[in-house]
Amino acid sequence: MSRRTMLYGFVAAAALAAALAAPGDAAAQAKKQVKLSHATAADLGNDNHMVAWVMKNYINEYSDTLDARIYAANALGEERAVVEGMQLGAGATCHIGGTAIHNNFVRRMGVLDLPFMWKGYDHAHAVLDGPVGQALAKEYEGRGIKVLGWQDSWGYRNVVTSKKEIKTAADLKGLKIRTIQTPTYVAALNAMGASATPMAFGEVYTALQTGVLDGFEHAPPVVLTGKYYEIAKYVTLTGHLFGPTVTACSMKEWQGYTEKERGVLAAAAKMAQDVNRNLSAQRDAEALEALKGRGMIVNQIDKQPFIAAAAPVQDDLAKQIGAEDLLRTIRATK
Repeated sequence: MSRRTMLYGFVAAAALAAALAAPGDAAAQAKKQVKLSHATAADLGNDNHMVAWVMKNYINEYSDTLDARIYAANALGEERAVVEGMQLGAGATCHIGGTAIHNNFVRRMGVLDLPFMWKGYDHAHAVLDGPVGQALAKEYEGRGIKVLGWQDSWGYRNVVTSKKEIKTAADLKGLKIRTIQTPTYVAALNAMGASATPMAFGEVYTALQTGVLDGFEHAPPVVLTGKYYEIAKYVTLTGHLFGPTVTACSMKEWQGYTEKERGVLAAAAKMAQDVNRNLSAQRDAEALEALKGRGMIVNQIDKQPFIAAAAPVQDDLAKQIGAEDLLRTIRATK
């Protein structure tokens, strides 16, 4: 056999192989992209990334037509912009994060973020899985967002400060404490005596470094995985907000899925919710111990002055957002 004949044979074989492979490649490219966005670090030690990770793996395991990918640490943009894009069917498919950011789209969702309201994880689950959660999810659908899961923030939100140690309620007075850009969180921090400073989460680390902020408030796993112990020294266990999280997805994309694809996405969100909730208390405790191990000082505090100041704030804020009925239901839920 001549070299030319051999070459022709090789080229023909390669062409045949490419032709046979093409349908598979085309099928892979034709998969619908499920983009899972969240604001925190790509670390399984924090709740948002764990939820995204479980969803991604479930979807990719059980769907032949969907391809899920995670975009952590605001890779697709700041949270509010991401949700706005989802309403238009652009950017992310789903956003996983605290309910506070969603108050900007469904005002009544702010009732979930009232200070010192929750009695514990079981109380929050009963509320979110009941009439309150169902009512808020329905309202969100009217604004182009499909709620697929309610999760726990792994731990109550506490005040974290860079230089000043907080041991009494009075010590918090006037400190510039970063919080989420929503009226509910701002009112909660101000009622505690702090000077609430709304700021995008991606700017917090630098603001602490430069002294623009005295501190911020968040749950221990986020403090740990974001490495805020590098620039902050104190954690004060105020436990002022619980901050449930929500898996919120683009209604436009949801409507474009087949019934089977919707089933896979919904099942992925349910499994992620279950995993998240079962790990809540454990992850909270582990993160606090890890922060102590990295040199942070963790202080208990008498919360009664804060709780006393919070009751009228709850009533006032619920009235402002038209959620008095939801607050009554939350308070009555066992």
